Amino acid sequence: MTSSATVTVDFSVTKGAPTYRASGTLYGMTEDGSLPPEHFYRDIRWTFMRAGGAQLDSPGGWVAGTYDRRWNSTLAQYRSTKALGGTFVVLPHDLWGADGTTSPTFPGDDGDWSRFDAFYDRLLADARAAGLTDLRWDIWNEPDYPSFWDRPQAQYLAMWTRAHRRIRAAFPGAVIVGASTAGRPSADGGGPWWDTYLDHVKAHDVAPDVYSWHDLPGDPVTDAAAVRSKLAARSMTTSRPFQVNEYAADTEQNPGRGGWYIARLERAGADGMRANWAWGADLHDCAAHLLTRTGGRYLPLGEWFLYRYYGSQTGVVVDLTPGAHIDGVATKDDVARHAKILLGSDGGAGEVTVVLHRLDTTAVVEHGRVRAIVQRVPHHGGGPVTGPVTVSDRTLTVRDDSASVSVPWTDAADGYTVTLLPPSASSDAA
Repeated sequence: MTSSATVTVDFSVTKGAPTYRASGTLYGMTEDGSLPPEHFYRDIRWTFMRAGGAQLDSPGGWVAGTYDRRWNSTLAQYRSTKALGGTFVVLPHDLWGADGTTSPTFPGDDGDWSRFDAFYDRLLADARAAGLTDLRWDIWNEPDYPSFWDRPQAQYLAMWTRAHRRIRAAFPGAVIVGASTAGRPSADGGGPWWDTYLDHVKAHDVAPDVYSWHDLPGDPVTDAAAVRSKLAARSMTTSRPFQVNEYAADTEQNPGRGGWYIARLERAGADGMRANWAWGADLHDCAAHLLTRTGGRYLPLGEWFLYRYYGSQTGVVVDLTPGAHIDGVATKDDVARHAKILLGSDGGAGEVTVVLHRLDTTAVVEHGRVRAIVQRVPHHGGGPVTGPVTVSDRTLTVRDDSASVSVPWTDAADGYTVTLLPPSASSDAA
């Protein structure tokens, strides 16, 4: 708990157009890809989907003889993702059947790769027949976690090499993602595992195109720095993209912590996909718990409104210096004449002062004044909410091209936003 914190925004320092890199989900669409309704995705500028038919049939997947249903769902969700402008990350381990619903044989058991080779024969043929040349291939989920890989790391590395080469041969331009570990690269347990992995992929020329891991919980900034350090120590390129393709533990899925993860992913330069803690049919619905469903109607939870605000941040990203336990994303749009600041907390609460520097480089100041609207994005215990709550709506005097606004952060689970407008602007512009 913090008694006070200061966040500073410098509107003169720009960082390019927003990319909405944190707006991805692990599953969250119905099996046939038809629901939730499209606007719930479009309104948050949804960017990534990661799926492979998990938990459809139990046991399910290739090893259980029920591959077809999982593939058909993967294909349907891929097509819906593409229609929404998103990027699809396929999960072969779920199509294989290593998804926690069964105890499968694992690729390479007893030195036998025939079943795995047959699986990849079918999977690659299906992808080619459907024209899925732009899939991202996440070879195996959480290979350091026994529920998904209950074998030695050496057997995993042999599988990784085999799969990498098969994918690359079939689709030379494929984007391959890994290692998607449960353990964080910066943590004591995850660090040595990553050391062995990186040594192997370098020695065998099978490095991923995108380095990935999970933060459940964790800090994308700390982990991205750890991966860069490990790559540099091995004279491997540090310019390949990063992806935190599961983030936010179930207890962290609220607007406050969600905003913090968005900010940290942006700061780390890593793409993000929100974790999904549902089970069975619920895994394939409600956009990874951004929504709830009552009587056939989809209703947004508080965090969905936070992602909607994130998606409304247009123009260019500007510099934001975080405060104790508080981080955020700030933008300015001179055409739309607004500036927007999204704020999240990693568990602290208290009075937050947002210092606004170089307002002269924005289009929101009129006659030395700017309008500041502070809104709270409520958590409400995880139930549906009707929308953000306005905390204050004030006209500030700008002195020396600066001003400040106070955010009375009373509950760390709530998120906050600050929208700056010309004093003459209507509230609709927020």
